[in-house]
Amino acid sequence: MIDRRTVLAGGATAGALAWLSVGRALAIERVLDVAYVNATVWTGERSNPLSDAIGLVGDRIVAVGAAAVKAAIGRRTKVIDLKGAFVTPGFIDNHTHFMIGSATLSQPDLLSAPTIDDFAARLGKAAQARPGKWILGGSWDEQRLGGQLPTRGWIDAATGDTPVAIPRTDLHMYLLNSAALKAAGITRDTPDIAGGVIVRDAKGEPTGILKDNAKTLAERVFPVPTMAEREATMRDGIAHGLSRGFTQVHTPEPFDWTTYETARSLRTKGETDLRFYCFVPIRDWEKMAAIVAAEGRGDQWVRWGAVKALADGSLGSRTAVFREPYSDAPDQRGVRVTSSADLTAFVTGADKAGLHVTTHAIGDLANDDVLDLYAEVTRANGARDRRFRIEHAQHLSAAAIPRFAAQKVIASVQPFHAIDDGRWAVDRIGAARLRGTYAFRSLIDSGATVTFGSDWPVGPLDALEGIYAATTRETIDGKNPAGWLPAQKTTVEQALTAYTVNNAYAGFQDGVVGQIKPGYLADLTVLDANLLRVPVESIKAVGVLRTIVGGRERFSR
Repeated sequence: MIDRRTVLAGGATAGALAWLSVGRALAIERVLDVAYVNATVWTGERSNPLSDAIGLVGDRIVAVGAAAVKAAIGRRTKVIDLKGAFVTPGFIDNHTHFMIGSATLSQPDLLSAPTIDDFAARLGKAAQARPGKWILGGSWDEQRLGGQLPTRGWIDAATGDTPVAIPRTDLHMYLLNSAALKAAGITRDTPDIAGGVIVRDAKGEPTGILKDNAKTLAERVFPVPTMAEREATMRDGIAHGLSRGFTQVHTPEPFDWTTYETARSLRTKGETDLRFYCFVPIRDWEKMAAIVAAEGRGDQWVRWGAVKALADGSLGSRTAVFREPYSDAPDQRGVRVTSSADLTAFVTGADKAGLHVTTHAIGDLANDDVLDLYAEVTRANGARDRRFRIEHAQHLSAAAIPRFAAQKVIASVQPFHAIDDGRWAVDRIGAARLRGTYAFRSLIDSGATVTFGSDWPVGPLDALEGIYAATTRETIDGKNPAGWLPAQKTTVEQALTAYTVNNAYAGFQDGVVGQIKPGYLADLTVLDANLLRVPVESIKAVGVLRTIVGGRERFSR
C-alpha cells in the first residue's frame, strides 16, 4: 500500500512519480481524498492540454485523467461529478492593490454616476451617513463625466465638513473637497513636491486635484485603521477574489507595507484562503532584505521578498513619461515619480540583495529607460534567474517590444485597461503612438513572457473580464465592436496561459502552481462554460462555480 503521508513528504516530484506508478490491480482501500470527474479540464500543459478528471490527496494534485483517477479511487474518496464543467488551473492576478480594492467594496459607487450632479449626490449621501468621518473610497473617471478634471467645487456643497479624498480610477490622482484640503494644510502657498503636482486654478488656488507624489500631502492626515479593521477589510477582499475564481494575487505596492503586514497577520491565525505574493516599496529594499535574511520568504500562503518601483505616473493623469509631448497638452511630457538617480540606486541595491524587482512604467520613454536600467543592473550584478518585471508596459516604442524577450523581462499587463483607455487614449498621444499601445499580441509573438492581471481597483478583479478584454479588445463604450487596435487581440488559450502558467512563473512558482499536473498544489477554478468553445463575446458572462485552493473548496456557487 502507498501511504499518502509518504507521498506528500516526498515533495512534488517524488509525489508525482509515486502516483503515476499506481496500477489498477492494487487493492487500495483509500487513495484519493477527492476525485473530480466528468469535467472538461484545461491543464495549462502544452504537451497534454486537455483532460477529464483530477484526483487530490491533501493539498496536492496526484492524478490527472479518468483512467488514473479511477484507479486511485477508494471507498472513502469523495467523488464529485462536475457534469462537464470547465476546469482551469487556479486564476492568479499579477497586479492588485488589494487593501485599497478591498476597502472599495464598502464605499460608494461613483464610477457609474451618469452626471456631475449625481456624482456629487452620491458623495453627499455617504457624507450624511457618516458625518465628519473621512470618505476615502469609490473612484472617479473624468472621461465618464464630460472629460474635464473634477474640482472641489463639484462636491463641496454636498459634502460640507466631511473630508473627502477619493482616487481617480488609475490611483494616480486624488480629488479632495475643501474640508480635506484644510485638514491636510494644503493652500495656495503649499509648494509642489518632486514627482507630484498640486493642480491650481487661474488664481493659484488648489482645485482639489493632487497628482502622484502630491497625494502624500493628503495621505499623511488620513485616519489609520487598526489591525483588526485591516484584517476585516482583507477578509472581504479575499471572499470577493475567491468568488471570481482567484486562488492567488500578487500585490505590487509602491508606497506602503499595509497589504504585506495584514496578510502576515492573518496568516498567523491560519490559512488565508487566498494566496498572496507581497511586494513592498523599493525604497525600503534594505528592510525587506533584512527580513528575508532573518525569516526567509514566507510559505505558499503568504510570500514576500519582492519590491516595487515607480518610473512614472499614468496616461489619464498625463504623468506617464513620453519622448514627445502629449497631443492634448503640448507643454507636458509626464512626471518622473522616482528620480533617475534614485531608481538606479534602488533597483541595483535590491537586485544585488537577491530581491525580486518590478517597476511600474507607462510611457514609451519610461519603458525604454527601465529596460536600459535592467540591462545595466544585469551586467553589474551578474547573471542569475532574476525575472525582472515591468508593470503595465503600456505604451512601447517599436524597438522596445523585442527587448522584453531578449532581456527576459516579464511584461506584467492588465487587459481591462485596453478596453477602458481605448475610449480616449488617441486624444492623449495621437494615432501614431498607438502602434505600441497595449501591444499584447506583439509581445507574445516576440517570445516575451506576458502575464495578466487587473490592477484592482483600477480594473475589476475579474479574470473573465480580462480574458474578454484581451480577446475582443471591444472598448467599454461599445464603440469598437471589431476591437480597438484589433491586431493586438490574443487567443483565449494565450489569455488563459497569461492568467495561470505565466503568472506562476512571474511569481517564482513554476512547478508549484499554474498547471493541473501531478505534484502541483491543488489550486483550481471551475467555470460553468467551456472558454475554448463559447463565443469570445460571451466570455464575460461565464460564471465561477467553485474555487479550490490547496485542495479545499473555498467558494462554491
